[in-house]
Amino acid sequence: MENKSYGQHISQQYNEELEDVRNRVLAMGGLVEQQLADAVTALVDGDVELGEQVITLDYQVNAFEVSIDEECSRILARRQPAASDLRLVVAVIKTITDLERIGDQAERVGRMSLRLAQGDAGRAHYSEIKHLGDHVRQMLHDALDALARMDPEAAVKVAREDIKVDKEYESLMRQLITYMMEDPRTITRVLDIMWSARALERVGDHARNICEYIIYLVMGKDVRHTSLERMEQEARGKR
Repeated sequence: MENKSYGQHISQQYNEELEDVRNRVLAMGGLVEQQLADAVTALVDGDVELGEQVITLDYQVNAFEVSIDEECSRILARRQPAASDLRLVVAVIKTITDLERIGDQAERVGRMSLRLAQGDAGRAHYSEIKHLGDHVRQMLHDALDALARMDPEAAVKVAREDIKVDKEYESLMRQLITYMMEDPRTITRVLDIMWSARALERVGDHARNICEYIIYLVMGKDVRHTSLERMEQEARGKR
């Protein structure tokens, strides 16, 4: 899909402001994606140092959100954008909120990695945790790629992955519950693993949200709280 231009205003500075805010949200996304990947690695490998780095990185993610939000507020106040420009600013504001929340979930996994670094109970399920983590990280990566290319059909494909993530999560939960029932001494540790899995499942939800904003940005249609079929129709411009 051709990259849609939101510039070509009389003011070159306005063009640059819109392009800058778009680039910065993608940079924030890259930072969050790295934080998420490191959190999963820290958990699976029992890497305490990496887990601590993930926790520290959350401050940078939060600073990104505040800075981009302020830039969007300035554009709204000074430029009074309309039509596609306004949708771009609104989509950015919504996207950085979800990116910040993904960062929070990654931080949560990082904190759990510190608690789980010692001990082996539940470690047999770490391969499933890693697979779930890799799955949602790929979802986030593909959502950001769809945003960069402003490709609504690619966004729908990413959103569909959330169904697989949910099934993967539910399967893992059943396995962990069975494990706890068989050996109640593992309950405390396995609960931490379950909280980590829950955090990763939430990342998939936030990635889907970003896909919804892409369809709103490009097509001008609000597809929140609608079915995937409806999302696909709107992404293709069908009634």
